[in-house]
Amino acid sequence: AHKTDPLLTDIRNNLGEAYLKDLQIKSDTSSVIIKNYNPIKADNPDRVVAQVMKSLGELSVPLFEGSNSWVISPEKTLKGKVIFANDPHIGFSQPSVWYEAHVSTPSYEKYGYHLAGVPFPLLGHDRNLAYGMTMFENDDVDFYYEENHPSDSTKYRTAKGFSDYEIISKTIIVKDSTEVQFSFKNTVHGPVMNHIADQIDGDRPISMWWAYTQLENTAMEGLFGMSQARNIEQFQDALPKIHAPGLNIMYGDAEGNVAWWATAKLYKIPDSIYTKFVYDFGKGLPNDRQYLDFSENPQTSNPPWQYVYSANNQPDSIAGMLYPGYYLPENRAKRIVALLAPKNDWDAKAVRNMINDVTSPVNTVILANIMKDIDTESLTGEQLLLMDKLQYWIGNYPLTSVEATVYHRWVYFLLVKTFRDELGQDQFDDLMDTHLIKRLIAPLSSTETSVWWDDIGTKDIIETKKDIVNSAFKSAWENLESNFGENPTDWTWNRVHTLEHGHPIGQIAALRPFFNVGPFPVNGTREVINNMAFPYTQDGSNKVSSGPSTRRVIDFSDVENSMSILPTGQSGNPFSKHYKDQAQMFVNGEFRKMMMNEAEIKETSESVLRLSPNK
Repeated sequence: AHKTDPLLTDIRNNLGEAYLKDLQIKSDTSSVIIKNYNPIKADNPDRVVAQVMKSLGELSVPLFEGSNSWVISPEKTLKGKVIFANDPHIGFSQPSVWYEAHVSTPSYEKYGYHLAGVPFPLLGHDRNLAYGMTMFENDDVDFYYEENHPSDSTKYRTAKGFSDYEIISKTIIVKDSTEVQFSFKNTVHGPVMNHIADQIDGDRPISMWWAYTQLENTAMEGLFGMSQARNIEQFQDALPKIHAPGLNIMYGDAEGNVAWWATAKLYKIPDSIYTKFVYDFGKGLPNDRQYLDFSENPQTSNPPWQYVYSANNQPDSIAGMLYPGYYLPENRAKRIVALLAPKNDWDAKAVRNMINDVTSPVNTVILANIMKDIDTESLTGEQLLLMDKLQYWIGNYPLTSVEATVYHRWVYFLLVKTFRDELGQDQFDDLMDTHLIKRLIAPLSSTETSVWWDDIGTKDIIETKKDIVNSAFKSAWENLESNFGENPTDWTWNRVHTLEHGHPIGQIAALRPFFNVGPFPVNGTREVINNMAFPYTQDGSNKVSSGPSTRRVIDFSDVENSMSILPTGQSGNPFSKHYKDQAQMFVNGEFRKMMMNEAEIKETSESVLRLSPNK
């Protein structure tokens, strides 16, 4: 919301409603959705947010980006037991995001992945059950324009007249430095974002309502309940306590149950309210919202199609509506369903292969949609040969692929030439950093008539889709020649798609080799199951920024041989042999065992650390 809503508001205000038509801002009922099955029951606001996101981007702070998960029922597995898979997508960093630990006491056992500051595993399993998560991506943030009193800026307009801004002061204690003190204005909707940080300007107040701050925060209780649950009923009972941010919680157990629940405190949204814009005074949702019971949330338990999955895509309708959100496109979901649905003899090895899948069923369609507009008579012989190769591309992303490299350069310049003339460079960059751009590429490629196709910089010409497609291909070809040489056979995916795990200290050039891990050429791409995502850039260096923060496959027919991998290593100490000992394995799509057998652990352990509390 903090990226998309202000941007769309600015497009509407500056360019007009016609420019919103082809941006896929409404739910697409024709795309693959997660089915429910519950047998139980005027100022530029975009600049404000863009500055915040730019600041976050300059920090080595990993952000949650998406995720895949699927759980296969016994009826579809070779050995008649549940198989669980999960790979949460988070911004890559070093040390790794997760700390992996097997905790065993006389009354408790869990093999889990932990985040700093959270005393319970967010991803975990034992011999009875397994759970994981993906991001729900529901809309739980709203922005409001506030109106200052004409002659007294300490007051703002409310439904009951003008009221005083509440001034909230905060002090941040900084280790080995001076305290940081700041204050901000608060309204009935929430804090005013303007001037919270020095880099945020603009005088028209914009406040933010966030579901996370509106209700008592019981998320830790929910996570504790999940980690302590012994069966599906106890597990589900813990979930309503997680009200925000929205999560897709995935579940499978030794008894044969599979389930998916969307955890969030959802509320009714009238058809007359559209949540993707900054609301003017008197518009938008009221603060006193009509919350839904958890039983009405999107969820599926032991469905007749015998699997559950999530790929951050749009869930099915609830309470008479498709719940609004910032969902990712159907690409991964479509591939997951296509692989899971027809096969009834899944085993752990096949699931491990699937979690490393690098084929897109959507990108080939996009390519076909733009190739039909190419003016072949204007192409050189070398370009025609490349077109022949592209025609037979199956949408896969091995390191040797030339087609993958050309496709993404072509799509990048297609987006540049479609949107940058209207938006300008800054807002174009903002658009490229949203889920919205990922969702609109496919429908845009099949849209023959759109106001966006015209280049507003050419006053006497109205460009068509064909004009933009051909111009984009020409720019892509020239860009690839400039960066990688004139021989197209050299434009292989391994040269442009690389992964480096950056350490905060590794930002200093001289220290980079000691702290950073990589770079590695990696297969995969944006929005395939092996979701090695990267930002589109002018130079075509598709440097991976986010992807699987771990890959886990748990087979309840052989729990003690369940497998996982971390992107680099378990240790945060650069001098430890476990600092990056999993990095090449991760790139290769390999796994290693999550050991739970006490005898095996003792037999293979290299060292023992004993903590003896004072008595």
